[in-house]
Amino acid sequence: MPKLVNPHGGGDLKPLLLEGAALAAEQKKAADLTKVKTSSRETGDIIMMGIGGFTPLDGFMTHADWQGVCDGYKMASGLFWPIPITLSTDEVTAKGISEGDEIALVNAESDEIIATMKVSEKYSIDKAHECMQVYKTTDIEHPGVKMVMDQGEVNLAGSIKVLSQGGFPEAYGDQFMTPAQTRAEFEKRGWSQVAAFQTRNPMHRSHEYLAKIAIETLDGVLIHSLLGKLKPGDIPADVRSNAIGTLIEKYFAPNTVIQAGYPLDMRYAGPREALLHALFRQNYGCSQQIVGRDHAGVGDYYGPFDAHTIFDEIPADALETTALKIDWTFWCNKCDGMASMKTCPHEGPDRILLSGTKLRKALSEGEEVSDKFSRPEVLTILRAYYGSLKDDEKVEIKLSGHSAK
Repeated sequence: MPKLVNPHGGGDLKPLLLEGAALAAEQKKAADLTKVKTSSRETGDIIMMGIGGFTPLDGFMTHADWQGVCDGYKMASGLFWPIPITLSTDEVTAKGISEGDEIALVNAESDEIIATMKVSEKYSIDKAHECMQVYKTTDIEHPGVKMVMDQGEVNLAGSIKVLSQGGFPEAYGDQFMTPAQTRAEFEKRGWSQVAAFQTRNPMHRSHEYLAKIAIETLDGVLIHSLLGKLKPGDIPADVRSNAIGTLIEKYFAPNTVIQAGYPLDMRYAGPREALLHALFRQNYGCSQQIVGRDHAGVGDYYGPFDAHTIFDEIPADALETTALKIDWTFWCNKCDGMASMKTCPHEGPDRILLSGTKLRKALSEGEEVSDKFSRPEVLTILRAYYGSLKDDEKVEIKLSGHSAK
């Protein structure tokens, strides 16, 4: 039987989460260590390292790693990596920490100790340089740039031991799957060619079409939803998961789709994030990453298909997981169905161009939405969510960039 792709780096999965007696001992030790609070983004990175999603990382990156990833997509070891995975703190806290110290990492939102770390290096970075290399802008309105600029002034590098999954299994149940679990499920089903579909939105007709294109030629699709933090106005993970689950039940053939979630925050890094998505989907066992229009983008900071071309710019052996590149898709009234720029000869008013931002804007303003845009069962769930929001919970959604077209 064909095998799944290897974990990134060519070895075995490398989960850093402790269990049993080792976990109890490390938790006891951590209580007496110097505490460093972690942001939501850093917490997600820790949990991904814990479950093996960031195999083969063993902790947060050094200055040499940071520089190499920013400037050449590779760590000091030569390992391909597209976005820095770093930990920062303020200067006051950093003064009390020396290289060689062990520290406890505390989720700033829950006050839970989620990891311990042996500090190997303290260093500062040029934040603007990271932003230009990773996000192609230093505009503070870009949510990823703001994330970097809000970091502490001192980075801490070192190996970690992970003590918690941050409440994700309890919050999401069977939907929160580790790479070992997805790989076991793929093997159970006899799948070896699996496409990952990345989403931070409920799936509209275009998303459904992308997934079904993959199903036509592969064994199955992993609809892999982000469970971490989004930007204001995006739809919460529980609502999104309910909508996706309903879509799968009503409109996909049995044994073709698995829905699961992963614990990262969105970085909105466009092309670079598309590479990161492919990298950790390789760890989850996916042979392909579906890459459509403006993958992981925001506003008009990236071209609509920059996330396609970046896969042609990296070394051929950088990743085993490849990009399944699909053109702009839409509903065509003359074709009377879903189509793409490659398959549809019609233009202009015959095409209903779909985007998650357009869908959220229409629903948030109480507008009617055609079932050519989204399935009626999905719309029912989303209308109920928007109808439940109080006035102070509502966020004005503006169309910009590719979503406005």
